[in-house]
Amino acid sequence: MKNSKKIILYILVAGVVFVIIGFSALLFNYSNSPLDKNNTPVLIDIPTGSSFLTVTEILNQEGLIKSRFLFYSLVIMKNAKQHIRAGEYYFNTSMTPSSMIDKLLRGEDKRYVVWIPEDSSMREIAARLDSMKLINKKEFLKLAKDKEFLEALNIKADSIEGYLFPDTYVFKRSMTTRQIMKIMVNRFWERVTPEMIKRSEGFGFNINQFVTLASIIGKESDDDKYKISNVFHYRLKKNIPLQSSSSAVYDLENFNGKILNSNLKRKSPYNTFIIHGLPPGPIANPGLTSLRAALYPAKAQISTLEEKKSLLELTEKQKSDCHYACKSSGNTQTAESIRIMKECLLSCDEVAKAEEKEIEKMK
Repeated sequence: MKNSKKIILYILVAGVVFVIIGFSALLFNYSNSPLDKNNTPVLIDIPTGSSFLTVTEILNQEGLIKSRFLFYSLVIMKNAKQHIRAGEYYFNTSMTPSSMIDKLLRGEDKRYVVWIPEDSSMREIAARLDSMKLINKKEFLKLAKDKEFLEALNIKADSIEGYLFPDTYVFKRSMTTRQIMKIMVNRFWERVTPEMIKRSEGFGFNINQFVTLASIIGKESDDDKYKISNVFHYRLKKNIPLQSSSSAVYDLENFNGKILNSNLKRKSPYNTFIIHGLPPGPIANPGLTSLRAALYPAKAQISTLEEKKSLLELTEKQKSDCHYACKSSGNTQTAESIRIMKECLLSCDEVAKAEEKEIEKMK
């Protein structure tokens, strides 16, 4: 009787060992066998917070899992269940299940190279990042004015505008909107040195005023920003309105790109055609060229023919903007609207002529 029990026990143990060995061999073969030899690329998006079962279901729907049971077993054996990282991943069908899991564990998700042009506005940046599905646009614009978030980033202003440094970045879709914004602001503090801040203080600017002026310079000029800076520094010194059309329309909701005469006359803290000095904050996110131009105007005073020329050129540009605004206002087919347009154009010419006379008087 005892011998028979021992035999049964030996058989059971042998059976278990056989099953374990057999299963191990099966799992080893599965883990190291590619799905097929076609090398077909597959792009997978693992949302943040996805459970292990959700990840498995996503992979299964894309045809990357032959056996759920064996895949589950392999994940458990690798202790990977709680360590799979969210993100966007490139797989191909020649990969083995083991290499796929390793990739998920290492977080080797797809990177996006993003170029943010100099002097882009906060909304332009948000639109660009949103189009690449890197941020939540609504959350981005909300965080842009969140006081606690701004304080955490050492921004002493009402908005993040001006501090999202334009540069080339590498982002991942697994990053949060908050993380991406923080990276861009950190880049600003890396590029704007204590020496630059100290020099801006020599002009009587705090950091926000310095960035505000740089943003206006950036929006008003694609070429010689240092000459434009010279003009604006002079106007600030003489308490003359800056007359920046880019600033005048900055806070308009749903602005379509057409500057109207009414835009230049409306009451707004950003309308530098009617206010004196700087607007309350930046109108864009200046790059290094604009920031340096704000610190190094061509000269501190308008005294030479060349410097007068730069002022006259800006006045001519502003007259052209004013003309465009007049011609863009309303229906120009009626006699009354034509009369109003002509009066508007005449007003532009008179303002420009008066300013030209003042420039010619400068010594």
